[in-house]
Amino acid sequence: MADIYINYGIDLQEMTFELMDAAKVADKLDPTMKVGIKPNLVVSRSADDGATTHPEIVEGIIKYLQAFGIHDITILEGSWIGDNTKRAFKNCGYTDLAEKYGVKLLDTKEDKVVKIKNKNVLLNVCESALNVDYLINVPVLKGHCQTGMTCCLKNLKGCIPDSEKRRFHTMGLDNPIAVLGTVLRPSLNIIDSVCGDLSFEEGGNPVTANRIILGFDPVLLDSYGAQLMGFGPDDIGYLRIAKNYGAGKYADIDTDILELNSENRPKTITQHSSAVKRLSGYIEADSACSACYAALIYALDKTGGIKDEKIKIGQGYKGKTLSGPGVGNCTAGCGSYVKGCPPKASDIVDMIKNWR
Repeated sequence: MADIYINYGIDLQEMTFELMDAAKVADKLDPTMKVGIKPNLVVSRSADDGATTHPEIVEGIIKYLQAFGIHDITILEGSWIGDNTKRAFKNCGYTDLAEKYGVKLLDTKEDKVVKIKNKNVLLNVCESALNVDYLINVPVLKGHCQTGMTCCLKNLKGCIPDSEKRRFHTMGLDNPIAVLGTVLRPSLNIIDSVCGDLSFEEGGNPVTANRIILGFDPVLLDSYGAQLMGFGPDDIGYLRIAKNYGAGKYADIDTDILELNSENRPKTITQHSSAVKRLSGYIEADSACSACYAALIYALDKTGGIKDEKIKIGQGYKGKTLSGPGVGNCTAGCGSYVKGCPPKASDIVDMIKNWR
């Protein structure tokens, strides 16, 4: 068994089913189970804006579960303060999804609350998230204006009431998020890394990567996701604390990663936003795959470009001797290049800083 499973492509429903099959999720399932699926529907916006979980991924999860005889399935979520969960269910495609497959929708804003104390912190947690037999966490890998990034651990904030969300902010966010990660332990995490927003949790600056990531350790996945976005794991406060609390481990050189359909990485780049277009001005691309390009965009967002130098990226540079910096194995002929297919944004950040 691998530690992390990654699938590339554009058929999100099929990709999700393939990932769950590769990870042998069925071996851990029982038809009598009550299953909860926790997407990220922080706002009532289309997943293409980079803030919310694509309903096609959740549809793939439901089809997989039902194929193995599980029918007690609830999609549970509580949008952020100021937005309406029921509107998010409808606008993001989940109302139709629930009707199509006969699954339940639960607004955690209206749920009963259970008080749980751990690490000397008293938390108010929604009862339904605690009562399922198998919790599937389906976050979006994206930026966040306060914590730097959000993924598996922070997505669990949708399982606390609005009053607790407010209190988390008065407590500084990082520690209570980490403690919540020791109380709510998803059985499975499936990350929507299709087009997560560059910097903000509410979307608007999506970066196309066209990948879905699966794993069982949320800290491991979040630390890997942090590197994809250009952070070191310790740069994310709640992640560092959660690791110290024993909620999981960091991804490292020994982490076993299984990639599916890497040949399906789309060869075209979609520039969704003004921020991505602006950062693309620092790039000289030739047939760049989207996952590699996304890593470079995330790194440029953290560092800016290199003065008087454009960074080369793409299959069009394979086998060529080049001057200047490059990103990805295809640019091995550059004077300096970042290894990887795709490389991690954190490694690109280091290259840019050292080039200066």
